[in-house]
Amino acid sequence: MKEKILIVDDEASIVKLVDYNLDKEGFQTIVSRSGDDAWEKIVRERPDLVVLDVMLPGVDGLTLLKKMRQEKLNLPVIMLTARGEEIDRVMGLELGCDDYVTKPFSPRELVARVKAVLRRSQEAGWQASRRITIGRLVIDLDQYEARVDGEELSLTPKEFELLAYMAQNRGRVVTRGLLLEKVWGYDYQGDTRIVDVNISHLRDKVEKDP
Repeated sequence: MKEKILIVDDEASIVKLVDYNLDKEGFQTIVSRSGDDAWEKIVRERPDLVVLDVMLPGVDGLTLLKKMRQEKLNLPVIMLTARGEEIDRVMGLELGCDDYVTKPFSPRELVARVKAVLRRSQEAGWQASRRITIGRLVIDLDQYEARVDGEELSLTPKEFELLAYMAQNRGRVVTRGLLLEKVWGYDYQGDTRIVDVNISHLRDKVEKDP
């Protein structure tokens, strides 16, 4: 069965370029030109991944991403940002996007990143039915949730994967490079600060006094 990709961008040339290259690689594509329409298609079509532009008419990409995470829609998201707009990239990472690509971009690079993010998402069911308990923290790998003192933590998908990996490797030295390889994928070429951002957010959520 073909994996379904939702392309959200209001620039016709970008949509056509991304649609053509993903279709050529065997993906099923859906197109949306606005944030409001994209939300309807996310709910109705249940895509496997969203390629999401930041600048959209109506509801912008960052607001849409935030809504997806608040509604616990954990499908992977690759953000498209304008070159040099660092604040958009940082906010996207903080809200839980899985990767980002700056415009103008290489279609081959975007396709490669789509494949890498999908592969990591599919491998997220890596651990069989188990729970990890570390003091007050309980990580349920089946339910994809973590709790502290019985209270569920509001984690992005990437924060959860990062927390689960570190918990499974507690007692070992885990470098930034290793986390990029194991959690984001060895071919991740984005901003390495993504690790620091996610760890900082995890500490805020998990520790009483981070």
